[in-house]
Amino acid sequence: MASFHDWAREVASKMERALSDVLPAANAPPQRLHAAMRYATLGGGKRVRPMLACAAGALTDAPFERLKIAGAAVEIIHAYSLIHDDLPCMDDDVLRRGRPTCHIEFDEATALLAGDALQALAFDLVAGNVLSDDAATQLDLVRLFAHACGSHGMAGGQAIDLANTGMSITLPELEFMHILKTGALIRASVLLGAGCGRALDEDGRKRLDQYARCVGLAFQVVDDILDCESNTEKLGKTVGKDQEANKPTYVSLMGMAPAKRFADELLADALQALQAFDARADRLRQLAEFIVRREH
Repeated sequence: MASFHDWAREVASKMERALSDVLPAANAPPQRLHAAMRYATLGGGKRVRPMLACAAGALTDAPFERLKIAGAAVEIIHAYSLIHDDLPCMDDDVLRRGRPTCHIEFDEATALLAGDALQALAFDLVAGNVLSDDAATQLDLVRLFAHACGSHGMAGGQAIDLANTGMSITLPELEFMHILKTGALIRASVLLGAGCGRALDEDGRKRLDQYARCVGLAFQVVDDILDCESNTEKLGKTVGKDQEANKPTYVSLMGMAPAKRFADELLADALQALQAFDARADRLRQLAEFIVRREH
């Protein structure tokens, strides 16, 4: 079995090619819009969501031809969300993945349209390719994906985040916000990947869902920690923005040491959820460790 580092690098490389293939060519009209879509999606990022899809697919013996579509779809949604998050009407940021944000490199209108077009492309991929031999399962995957992106998922979490800037909220309220804003798409990545293969029994689905929920929340907790402890060069984005904007975070509500303990607890819970699975779940286990131990 290849090391996690080698496997992650291989998946990232394959997904970069898959993303390049499914995105419109930069010289196809409207050129500026397509160039912005490619700029925001290619050439950067950890590709954690496609990795989660591939790792979950390994658990259900899913073919890579299906997993690369699921992985591309979730990564394209992630790219669209970052474009919109960085806009002046949202988080107003100028740096993403070590480069100027999309609206700085192009312009606000082009960035907005690039995000819109990326979202449409992601759904075209999920609906227009065979991810399951069973039509009902395929439809369930499309609905799962839509739910993760909408007002009860990522978009809703962002709305709550914006509404709570400068406000005092409780830890349960913060957790609810991030289950939607960050966790929903990570959960969808895992469940879409698993859905590309053989069906799990009810207990297996519940365990995988619990894993996905834990790593999704852990990802945000670690993001909050890194926003305080890391630097702009290492993260590739502006650090300290949450504190400057007086946004509630796990560090601001819990303190640094408790936030780190909470991340460790979520990691333990994620690994516990996978205990009933065999070695095919090892990449999921390694990804959980990576998400919590990462430095960028």
